[in-house]
Amino acid sequence: MILDSARRVLRIEADSVREQIANVGPSFEAAVEAMHACQGRVVVTGMGKSGIIGQKIAATLSSTGRPAFFLHPAEAIHGDLGMIVKGDVVLALSHSGETEEILRLLEFVKRLEIPLVAMTGQPDSTLGRAADQAISVAISREACPLNLAPTASTTAMLAMGDALAMALSEKRGFREEDFAALHPGGKLGKKFLKVRDLMRRGERIPRVLPETTMSEAIHAMSAGMMGITAVVDSAGVLRGAISDGDLRRLLQNDPALMTRSAGESAQGSPKTISDGEFASAALHRMEQAKITSLFVVDEAGLLTGALHLHDLWGVGLF
Repeated sequence: MILDSARRVLRIEADSVREQIANVGPSFEAAVEAMHACQGRVVVTGMGKSGIIGQKIAATLSSTGRPAFFLHPAEAIHGDLGMIVKGDVVLALSHSGETEEILRLLEFVKRLEIPLVAMTGQPDSTLGRAADQAISVAISREACPLNLAPTASTTAMLAMGDALAMALSEKRGFREEDFAALHPGGKLGKKFLKVRDLMRRGERIPRVLPETTMSEAIHAMSAGMMGITAVVDSAGVLRGAISDGDLRRLLQNDPALMTRSAGESAQGSPKTISDGEFASAALHRMEQAKITSLFVVDEAGLLTGALHLHDLWGVGLF
């Protein structure tokens, strides 16, 4: 009985979302165009369950680069109308299209000539007729056994809001870099950190010249605490590297190692990465090559930084 009820609810809600595909048409496209052209913010408003969905839609719009905020309609008509200004677009949510608090906003919105987009289950309602663009989120029935509690209708509204936000995001050319800039904290922020955000710079990069003696090169490796040192020419271009592993192999095979220079002993093709790549890509490259360090170079091969596995551990990347 319980499982049957749960499955029935999920089927109804899934069907309600599928129904919305047919509701994506000219009004939806025009709404995206209006939000794209908006010079201000998208002001999302709704009462009750629609208001809760509206808060999520506003958050999704903001997190994908379209400034938006949620305005409670009851608070709006009791003093917060000043939060809506010319240049904004209002996105009003009401399943019935007759929500009193929403309708009381219409005169103010129209007077300021602010574009109004409605998302409603009744496009022929007062709200739907007043809107510049009315997006239908009509459903066949609620998932509530009494067909009363907002269930399938709010799910449909949420899905349409996501469709609106994602279509707008694609139109604006929103990129991973833009997403990263808006999500600096938590797991998402760490995922989108760039190599340049974590790499060691300046004196923290272990490096020696080709003519440096091996004893000095070993000292540079120890001081750099990366288990490796870069070998660069006088212009700063990366020419090779000497790692702890290289040093052990050289000591086994070359008794005269300590009389040689760093340039004579260096391996000529160290693993590198550019500073614009994601830190997660650096981690993947280290794992694939079974190494613990990467040197950061620019397009000309100039050494600009160094990255150690511990630098990635330090920010909790994995």
